[in-house]
Amino acid sequence: MNKLAPVTFVLFFLFFNFLQAQDWKYDFEEAKTLAKQKDQNIVLYFTGSDWCAPCIRLQKNIFSDDKFKKFAKSNFVWVKADFPKRKKNQLSEKQQKKNEELADRYNKRWVFPVILVLNKEGEVIGATGYRRKLNAEGYISLLTSFDSFGR
Repeated sequence: MNKLAPVTFVLFFLFFNFLQAQDWKYDFEEAKTLAKQKDQNIVLYFTGSDWCAPCIRLQKNIFSDDKFKKFAKSNFVWVKADFPKRKKNQLSEKQQKKNEELADRYNKRWVFPVILVLNKEGEVIGATGYRRKLNAEGYISLLTSFDSFGR
């Protein structure tokens, strides 16, 4: 057996994890518990990942930016409420119901994308969407400004 195989696997695993953007949570109650443990606010992201053009651009231009990835990992608990339309991307009924309940509470007009910053108790302290004129650094500043209100 190749002695480098285990090392290569570990390096690949670490590299892959580094490339991950946000550590998305899909259960809001779990996210609130984690936010309290970590003393962080929550970012709740409403998206139509396979049909909403601004959502796709937000993912590509902001969430995939290396500087934003680093910021995201250490500053917020991230929750994604996705509403895909394509059959191949459909969510389980259970997850779809959770997302609809979140929308009924936080996104009654079903606008996409919506990015809400919530405190650890689940109260909205800031809201935004996709802003074409903001780059990753601009979004970092915007989210950080909301964060300061929730503490």
